[in-house]
Order: sequence, then structure tokens, then C-alpha cells
Amino acid sequence: MRGGNQLRGRIKISGSKNSALPILAATILARGRLQINNVPLIRDIKSMIAVLRSLGAKVVVDQRSGTLTLQTKTIEQYEAPYDLVKTMRASILVLGPLVAALGRARVSLPGGCAIGTRPIDIHLNGLAALGADIRIEHGYVVAVAKRLKGVIYDLPFASVGATENLMMAAALAEGKTVLGNVAREPEIVDLQGFINAIGGEVSGAGTKNITIIGKKELQPGTYSVMPDRIEAGTFLVAGAITQGDITVEPMSDVHVEVFLEKMEEAGLRFDVDRVNQSIRVKPCSELRPIRVRTAPFLGFPTDLQAQLMALSCITPGESLYDETIFENRFMHVAELQRLGANIDIDGNTARVKGVAKLEGADVMASDLRASAALVLAGLVAGGQTVIRRVYHIDRGYERFEEKLAAVGADIIRDRDTAN
Repeated sequence: MRGGNQLRGRIKISGSKNSALPILAATILARGRLQINNVPLIRDIKSMIAVLRSLGAKVVVDQRSGTLTLQTKTIEQYEAPYDLVKTMRASILVLGPLVAALGRARVSLPGGCAIGTRPIDIHLNGLAALGADIRIEHGYVVAVAKRLKGVIYDLPFASVGATENLMMAAALAEGKTVLGNVAREPEIVDLQGFINAIGGEVSGAGTKNITIIGKKELQPGTYSVMPDRIEAGTFLVAGAITQGDITVEPMSDVHVEVFLEKMEEAGLRFDVDRVNQSIRVKPCSELRPIRVRTAPFLGFPTDLQAQLMALSCITPGESLYDETIFENRFMHVAELQRLGANIDIDGNTARVKGVAKLEGADVMASDLRASAALVLAGLVAGGQTVIRRVYHIDRGYERFEEKLAAVGADIIRDRDTAN
């Protein structure tokens, strides 16, 4: 890719990766034909489809529309094997639905990208509180329960994955479950919407407490996945960093409110159209330094920290980034430095001193969001930037370089740089 082009135009936002993954796992809870619309056909989704098929589900993918049609009556297997789970941490989300629907689950301990340890103890302790017998055998989590029982349970940390796993498990549990100190992300609300669409009774998503009235069975249905707020934020930074004029749609400003507030602190201005669900970032040549502290929703999302840092690399003054979620989420810093960025790391704080110009170089992506940050930096770097291991991008972004090229970016994918 070559930097220097101002990006202008409209970008259609795909369905949310972080919403589609738990929703696909939750299809295990119902028996019959389900249709999930607006699914991003990215690498992580393909991995989840492979897991579901290994359990016995029949899955038909419409590549053009992003619609998945699933037949779950055929699910009889309860094991998610290592060769599938190792590629994606979200595979652990089938644990709760399997033990709830089949009474038994055997799921490999998960893999995924190396941004932090992210232990699954919260998932396992919550399932144990619901009555599952949990043990670890030869690298697998084994969970057994004749039928889970409703419980009042407070999570020790507002883990998104654990909240989702316990919501799904409790949907078929006997009696009422009240989960406290839960994650409040919009994707949790979307999962609640799906469970209720197939006959569940869940309330409170988006608040600190979620109540689930367990049902004996859930019914097939149809549901559409919400737009991806992280993708929207990434493309808004692309517009800002190139002093361009980009509109993302569909996207509710409510889902990116804290991110937009931080961008406004940095000097950016937006047009928000709530009727048509679009957000436009306007050209800006006078950026200001900011301080960012990642936190669970309603705080600043860790999944947008690397992307916004790319903008700070060319912002006059010193910006500070405190990463409180993942201990290894500054892996993009060394590669940004190769492009000429002036960044110092002190523990979980990165000090970014803006430079007048970045210069193109060969860099290597370490994880999904780091990949996006390097692309954003490359949009303004002088000369040519080559980003290797871009398969990370495919885990979370659908047709990433195509969408950027359509609004003016000088970017192509060379298959030789994918590995």
C-alpha cells in the first residue's frame, strides 16, 4: 500500500463479529431450522461454522447475502476438538449451550491470538454454579449435567465471554437465573435478542444484572446480527487519519458513543444521522493529543485502542494510552515504530509523541486489531508499506482492503504477504 490519499465516500459496515459468534453458538439451544442474517463471512465465523458442523449441524452459507441457514436437529456430538478450537478462542462459547442442550460437553481448551492470557475460569465456575460437573481432562473441558438449575451468581469480573456462555446455558436451565456484575456490551444485548427470538426469556442485558427464566426447549427462528461497531470505529479513524470525509453505515452512534467522544477530544467533528443510522467524520487538519484508558463497556473499547493510537502517531503533542484489559495489547507498538512513530511504553501505559510524518516500511501484524492499526498508519506513511501476516485481518474484517480501495486508498493484497 502507498499512503497519501484522502479517503472519501461511504462504507457499508458488516455484521458484528463479536455478536455473530455467540449467536451462532446459541443456535445449539434450539432444534430445527434457523436463519441468521447479516453474518460477516470472515475467518472466525468460518471457524465457528466448522465447529458447528463437527457437532452435527448442517450449515448452508449464502456468500452474497451473508445469510446462514442451519439445521440443528442433527446435532448429536458433544465434543469440539482441538484442531478446530485452537484457531479461535470464541469456540469456548459452545460449552454452555452443549451442556444445556445435550447434558454433556467436551471442548478443547481454546487458542486464539496472543494479546493476553484470558483464562476461562469465570466460565467454568459459573457453569459449576448452575450445577454442571466440571473437570479438565487431557487439555479438554468436560461438563456434565442432567439439567442445569437456576442460580443467583455474581461474576468476579465483567467478562464478555463468560456472560454470554452463562446466558446461553441458563436459557435451558430449570428455574430463574440472575447473573450479576455482567458485561454490558451491545453484543450482549444482541445475544439476548436472539435468545428471546427463539423462545427464551432473558431481560436486563446492557445493565449490571441479567435475568434468565429457563425454558424446557427453545424453537427455531430467524434473526439479524447487529452492525460491527469496531469495524465502524476503524473506518472512522481511516477517514480522520487521512484528513478525509468518510461516512459509515449502518451504525448507531449509541454503540460508539465513548469512542466518538474521544475522537472529538482529538479535534474531530461528526455528522450523526440517527434516522438513516450513519456517522460521517469530517476533514480535520488540527488534531489534539488525548488520553485513552481502555475499560469494559461503557468505557473505551480495547478493540479500538490500537487503531486510535495510529492517529495519535501523527498528532502534535503527547498522547497517553492506558491498557487495562489485556496485558499484551501493545504488540503493535514496535511495528508502528518501524514506520517512524515515537512511542514509549511504561508498564501498561504507552506515551505517543506525534511526529510530522510516518515513512513506509515492511511491518508484521501480530493480532487482529494490530493489523488494522498498521493499515491505518500505512494510509498516511510516505512511500510503500508492506504488512505481513495479514491473515489476522481476515479474522475480524470482511473485505477490508476492498472497502478501503473503494473510498480512495492505494492498497492491494499480495498473497505472498499473507503468511
